[in-house]
Amino acid sequence: MKRISLLLVGWLSVFAPLLAQNIKFEEYNLDNGLHVILHQDNTTPIVAVSVLYHVGSKNEDAQRTGFAHFFEHLMFEGSKNIERGDYMKKIQGIGGELNANTSTDRTYYYEIVPSNQLEMALWMESERMLQLKVDSVGVETQRGVVKEERNSRYDNRPYGRVSEEIFKRIFKVHPYRWTPIGSAQYINQATLTEFMDFYKTFYVPNNATLTIVGDIKIDQAKEWVKKYYGDIPKGTKEIPRPNVQEPPLGAEIIDSVFDKIQLPMITHTYRIPSETNVDAYAVDMLMMALGNGENSRLNKRLIDKENKSVQVYAYARLMEDAGIANITALASLGVTPATIDQLLDEEVERIKNELISEDEYQALINKVENQLVSRKASVASIAEDLANSYVYNKGNTNLINTELDLYKKVTREDIKRVANTYLQKNNRVNLRVLPKK
Repeated sequence: MKRISLLLVGWLSVFAPLLAQNIKFEEYNLDNGLHVILHQDNTTPIVAVSVLYHVGSKNEDAQRTGFAHFFEHLMFEGSKNIERGDYMKKIQGIGGELNANTSTDRTYYYEIVPSNQLEMALWMESERMLQLKVDSVGVETQRGVVKEERNSRYDNRPYGRVSEEIFKRIFKVHPYRWTPIGSAQYINQATLTEFMDFYKTFYVPNNATLTIVGDIKIDQAKEWVKKYYGDIPKGTKEIPRPNVQEPPLGAEIIDSVFDKIQLPMITHTYRIPSETNVDAYAVDMLMMALGNGENSRLNKRLIDKENKSVQVYAYARLMEDAGIANITALASLGVTPATIDQLLDEEVERIKNELISEDEYQALINKVENQLVSRKASVASIAEDLANSYVYNKGNTNLINTELDLYKKVTREDIKRVANTYLQKNNRVNLRVLPKK
């Protein structure tokens, strides 16, 4: 399933010659459980190397939230053979790019380098998988970095904590009830031993997918993979996966939080199934019809026609165990949340009661096709999508080539049906972010 991507590729968007063609790939497992995916594209002399660790905020202890995101930072501290602070310098010194991101379900690291530097990039990723430098100096340094990130991006940013406030209301049992940024309090309390244990549990080859995409020679790449990853020991600890059943909300949750803002924000958030559920594609298209772009229904109604909102959007966030469908509107000056509620509900009821038009349906298919084809335009996006397809779809890496067909199977009747199934008031959190007095 198409996921919200955190990967910014910038100048690395190197267009393949035939975007509509299938992505050909090879995949195999090493004896230690590492899954390897290779895609050769010799169009441009660059290569993307990525490692997806199947650990996100949902794998954390409720009293130690933020560990996965903390390790996103800690993994750049260096290793036995890479000095502290040198990891980024080495990649940037050869003209490469690197970064990482954390979600509810995964932690993802990548480098894009000139293809003649592939061996170096593979060695560096293997170093932090095998012998990351987890010591008091690095831990204390990253404690400060993570706390500052939380302050700047969440606590001290207008509307910055909306996501946290939504998730802790929409989920009551599942670990999705906290977000990847976690709690600064728990990061402060955690000991070096706890960080080491987290590393040995999750950052192991049998919990990782290595993807190599770009200007490569397959046989040479395989040799280097074996050389640098073949001897890394398989993890011995059980990898915890949440296995809880979230009870129904039962009734609409209406609540308010206050922030240093001028314009009220109104959010309607509904529970939806996981990204592998048969309804996921229809829900995604439903939310696109409601609030994705200037021609969407909510934009036309609330902004163009009524002038009641300065911004409105809707999206489906599709995750491994469950998902959310969110509608958010920023009210115009002087417009009450109750007015926004009414307008949003009217548009939801309209799409629940009437089939979308053929033209509207075709526009959605065109938009999906454009998005999926565009993601095949860079080695970075291909690497990410190959890894996601394998990890989240029970080993079906070829989803990268068949996903558009699954969207095209969604009918107008399916869109109406999922609207009536999931966009119910007793299945939502109605959260208002209001100005502090």
